[in-house]
Amino acid sequence: MSYLYTVRVANWQTDKQALSEVRRKVFIEEQNVPEELEWDEFDETAHHILVVDINNIPIGTGRIKPDGQIGRMAVLKDWRNKGVGNMILKALLNQAIESDYKKLYLHAQTTAIPFYEQSGFIINSDEFMDAGIPHRTMSKDL
Repeated sequence: MSYLYTVRVANWQTDKQALSEVRRKVFIEEQNVPEELEWDEFDETAHHILVVDINNIPIGTGRIKPDGQIGRMAVLKDWRNKGVGNMILKALLNQAIESDYKKLYLHAQTTAIPFYEQSGFIINSDEFMDAGIPHRTMSKDL
């Protein structure tokens, strides 16, 4: 089965509402991340990816901070396991290569480690808690 959606580079200034909508639903509402931990000053300077469905409804997002950290990867529940996350990660990797990043890192929720390992990320930390959720740091050389 194929699913229709569009993956594109986004801009915080013009796409803030769409990007925020996905992150609010996934992190704040579903995973109970405190709102004050979700929003930060890096949204203004990060490279963002936005995924919308055929009706232009936001369904996924991710970002790369200027220091090479991938984060805020979020896909709405109904769209998980349909390739959306893979497309976001590929788009972020393309952005990183175009921007001449040499190394990327991320703080993966432990349940998402196999997802990132499929794209060549390796674990390089012990487990730690972030917003009450277990994570491990992973990295990838480009």
